[in-house]
Amino acid sequence: MKLKELESCLQQVDVFEDPKILLEQYPTSPHIAAHMLYTIHNTFDDIENKLVADLGCGCGVLSIGSAVLNAGLCVGFDIDQDALEVFKKNKEEFELTNIDMVQSDVCSLELASNTKRYDTVIMNPPFGTKHNKGMDMQFLKTALNMAQSSVYSLHKTSTREHVQKKANDWKVKMEVIAELRYDLPASYKFHKKKSVDIEVDFIRFCVT
Repeated sequence: MKLKELESCLQQVDVFEDPKILLEQYPTSPHIAAHMLYTIHNTFDDIENKLVADLGCGCGVLSIGSAVLNAGLCVGFDIDQDALEVFKKNKEEFELTNIDMVQSDVCSLELASNTKRYDTVIMNPPFGTKHNKGMDMQFLKTALNMAQSSVYSLHKTSTREHVQKKANDWKVKMEVIAELRYDLPASYKFHKKKSVDIEVDFIRFCVT
């Protein structure tokens, strides 16, 4: 599948009608999601026929993209029932069978049952700002515990040194694959601008 086809496909995915600020619910744009998944699939061969986990999956754009790229199975995890309802509708509209979802607090996933269970973990975690300080690293730690080979994640470029230090502490290899501009649309009442660009690193963590 070509990159443009994948992005066009992901534009059909419905997103939050009423995002929750406490959960930092910002949808991953079809453009960014397509670039992430296309790279994971074509450069690293980490989706096709693999068992994939999508942490903080929201309405499921990364899960659906993984399923479209022939993941063996993609399981989305999210704490929010409302987001999962939208995800469920998306799944039904796409008529995908290689996809599942679990309502769960990512930060307290039962590690024993999920340790090294997934080939690949993908995520666009909360950036750990405002009410959720440190949440990005909690997501990353859970992802590294769940993955057998690789974790792919988005993190604010401004936190790169901190993320690298954590990766060193946890003895995992970290590679910044791309620097992206995350066009964050005005989703909440307190947002004064129509959209704001945030510099974001697309990072691959190699577990093995």
